[in-house]
Amino acid sequence: MLTRLYLHGPASRFDLMKATGLSSATVSNVVTGLVADGLVAEAGLLDSDGGRPRTLLEVRPGYAQVVGVDIGETHVQVGLFDWTLDTVATATYPMDEGRPDPGVLAELVRAGIEEVTAKAGADPAALLGVGVGVPGAVLPDGLVHAPTLGWADVPFDALLRPHVPAPLHLDNCARTLGQAEMWRGAGRGAERAIVGLLAVGVGAAVATGSPGGVTSTTSEWGHTVVEAGGALCRCGSHGCLEAYVGADAILERYGRLAGLPEPAAPGRELPEDAGAASGRPSGRGADTEARLAALVADAALPGPAADTVRATAEYLGIGIANLINLLGPDRVILSGWVSAAMGPAMLPAVRDAARRHTLDYLAERTVLELGRLGPEQVALGAATLPVHELLTAGGR
Repeated sequence: MLTRLYLHGPASRFDLMKATGLSSATVSNVVTGLVADGLVAEAGLLDSDGGRPRTLLEVRPGYAQVVGVDIGETHVQVGLFDWTLDTVATATYPMDEGRPDPGVLAELVRAGIEEVTAKAGADPAALLGVGVGVPGAVLPDGLVHAPTLGWADVPFDALLRPHVPAPLHLDNCARTLGQAEMWRGAGRGAERAIVGLLAVGVGAAVATGSPGGVTSTTSEWGHTVVEAGGALCRCGSHGCLEAYVGADAILERYGRLAGLPEPAAPGRELPEDAGAASGRPSGRGADTEARLAALVADAALPGPAADTVRATAEYLGIGIANLINLLGPDRVILSGWVSAAMGPAMLPAVRDAARRHTLDYLAERTVLELGRLGPEQVALGAATLPVHELLTAGGR
């Protein structure tokens, strides 16, 4: 019942009876408990045909606050949200690319929780929970296997717990992002959606909606092969999708086409005036996100940047077509910071490539669009973890 109100919005007691199949007395008792606990409140009246107006019920945003943490390849972002996932405060910490030390990242998480709760005047110990999304697999014993970070069986859970005063949850960031897109983003109303997470690494979640909630599972989409004997991937194989549409791969292609010198070593910034001397767009640093934004800006005119966007769109469309042909979703959503940066510029070309490589009857029933969750999307996805646990427990 709480999940019904949370995912689908205000409803009357009669609506809840129809949705759950429970008796009027049971619905009334449960609602009374949820109101007493502060999870649910009355939200006005709804006119009914020929009868008394019905009282609408809705979840109370002020019931609790949650923290979501995005452990990315280029930054750590910490967001404070109310439990309906409206943003309250955020903090972002850039980090050196490559193989970050897990202990250093745990300290950044601690600092981020402290910063966002201080901004909002919130008590960290009163949080509903802290969700952490990592770009890899979280094993049942809390060990994290994240090749994009150079991590193998890292006890990240144990490193974080001394710094987190609230219940802690860890999961793969693509899975949690898929859950968030189904709850609050472009996946709402979909029966089966594939949410692609495009960043330095590439992953996907397959999310299935139902009246009772959302289930989301991850796939190693970035390591499906799109070109036999193709470019070397970080995983050691050749021709993986990530080797063509991951942020580093995109920038490497641009550098080859434009004849640019190799970028500065990870974690180092070029001087502000180094762009003109090196042939890169002036005034832009060598960090991955800034260079990708510069590429997209330059792609407005014919040249190497536009050619790079076109090639990226073709490979991405092939990768999406493979997912559609295998899984037959009704919606494909492109999320992650690379999607946010490049999506508007290349979405028409991606749609065209996906259509050409997808079986006609599947292409006709599949919608391809960009995510809608905003710049803190991965942190917001992580914040769904403590909320999901509360919904699963029925508010207890």
